[in-house]
Amino acid sequence: MSKTMRNDYLFLLITVASLGAGLLQPQSSLGSVIAYACGASVGFVISLALLIRAIRLGEFGSDVLALIAIFVTALTGEWIASSVISVMLATGRALERWAEGRARTQLESLLKRAPNSAHLVQSDGSVIDAPIGKVALGSRIMVRSGEVVPLDGFVIGQGTFDESALTGEPIPQFRVAGEEVASGVVNAGGSVEINTSKTSETSTYSSLVRLVEQAQASTASGVRVANKWAVRFVPFALLLAAASWLLTGDYSNAVAVIVAATPCPLILAVPVAIISGMSKAAAKGAIIKGGAALEQLARAKTVLLDKTGTLTQGGPEVSSVAFAPGADQSKVFMLAASLEQSSPHVVAKSILAEAARRKLSLTLATNVKENHGVGLEGKVGEQHVRVGQISGSLPKWAPLENALIVGIEIDGLLQAVIGLDDPLRDEAKGTLLTLRKLGVDKILMVSGDRKSTADQVGAEVGVDQVFAECTPERKLEIVHAEMLATKGTVIAVGDGINDAPALAAATVGVAMGARGATAASEAADVVIIEDSIKHLATAVLISQGARNRALQAAGIGMSLAVAAMLLAATGIMNATVAAVTQEFIDMAAILWALVPVASKLKN
Repeated sequence: MSKTMRNDYLFLLITVASLGAGLLQPQSSLGSVIAYACGASVGFVISLALLIRAIRLGEFGSDVLALIAIFVTALTGEWIASSVISVMLATGRALERWAEGRARTQLESLLKRAPNSAHLVQSDGSVIDAPIGKVALGSRIMVRSGEVVPLDGFVIGQGTFDESALTGEPIPQFRVAGEEVASGVVNAGGSVEINTSKTSETSTYSSLVRLVEQAQASTASGVRVANKWAVRFVPFALLLAAASWLLTGDYSNAVAVIVAATPCPLILAVPVAIISGMSKAAAKGAIIKGGAALEQLARAKTVLLDKTGTLTQGGPEVSSVAFAPGADQSKVFMLAASLEQSSPHVVAKSILAEAARRKLSLTLATNVKENHGVGLEGKVGEQHVRVGQISGSLPKWAPLENALIVGIEIDGLLQAVIGLDDPLRDEAKGTLLTLRKLGVDKILMVSGDRKSTADQVGAEVGVDQVFAECTPERKLEIVHAEMLATKGTVIAVGDGINDAPALAAATVGVAMGARGATAASEAADVVIIEDSIKHLATAVLISQGARNRALQAAGIGMSLAVAAMLLAATGIMNATVAAVTQEFIDMAAILWALVPVASKLKN
């Protein structure tokens, strides 16, 4: 729990205890006054701090009325009213702080993932660990299997790398000697050595970290529902109080007006409705990090979607198989799948899944040898089997054009060719249709993948425009351009490290957190905890319901408050009665805020 959150909870405890202590003592006694004054002092400090913060941010909040009300009730000896107002103010702050902090368990993951050391190969062949800041340009480093590449460099020998977090390409990439790899990718093969081409200051991953920090710093906070109401309500309350004093000549009427005008429906009912929406969204698979994010999500007008892992499954699946003339298809595939049982590679998993679909019985392979990035070979029964890259061009009987091509050789003869692709999510097209029904005017696909692949997916799901082969910088530019062109909320959705800057810069960033890089979750305002894009539409729908409920609760509360203010202005109720009346108004507004939101949502 953060220090700020602890302080808010402590303030709430003090105000409630002070009000309780005052009510337990004879009214107007010194003890009761001291108890009420203690709670009122806490409320005054809270409202003053909020007002100063709002002025610094150039905002206008509803807390200014609470500050005035606490001050004038204390000044005129209306201590119960002052203490009650403080309780309401502290409760609202604690509720909002809890709402903002409940979903931020994945923060700082981007920096935690970044390697801080490299395995430096010495001239004598020995290996030492050195801070990446001390690794000079042109140094030779070793990256072990499963490790994140710490610095950009050129491959020595060959290797296979999972680059999906940076490029969005789900298929592991084979790199030969002399090819450059970027920091931040994962070594998916055996140990590999790299000659560094950039320092820690200029490496790809460090640049991404800086982009995220800059994007977060430049993202303006949205206008809150309560503040929009306060802009209209505060001047009205002050003018009515002044008019009451001038017309009746009794300042106590003006004090009662201010007390009745204390915006507790805004301070309490709005956060309650927002929290209710956040809880509903969490139950449906979407964690929304704070009320501001929920309110902006409800106003979605433009959505930018990454392809890999967002619209597609994010991993290869067997989509086509071509067999050589005369080949025993079931036997050939059985032999290949039996061999692939010995490999943890994503291609092996895809082949095994296809074998299961074909209901093939497998056997154990022997003498298995894996040449990382090239293929796997071994003995299955009496036959030598190899599954991997095909040397030369494809045979005429295998006219495949898939993202990844794998050959099956039996005793040295090519018997089959497998085509693998990253399949579209079943719910992708339906989700986009639902988003349009919810008021989204424009849907773009912004992908780091190849243009031909991106265009095909974009046409299939029905996006308005496709941006392919995008770097993180380019994605950031597109987000900025859309935010300038769109009056409503711009949502960016992604799951990789390369998406993090765009997610941080968008009005609302949404991370596919179940399978995506934690860097994306770090930068995002919403995290989809169940790996399905349909939860994005669910989150928007719930956010709209919660925002509508908050507006309704605020409207009910403030309408009743206006009626109470008019009674106070004419002297029918004093400040204490106004404070008690305000509590009943608060109860009505809060009960309305607690009515379940998004009732149209299908479970």
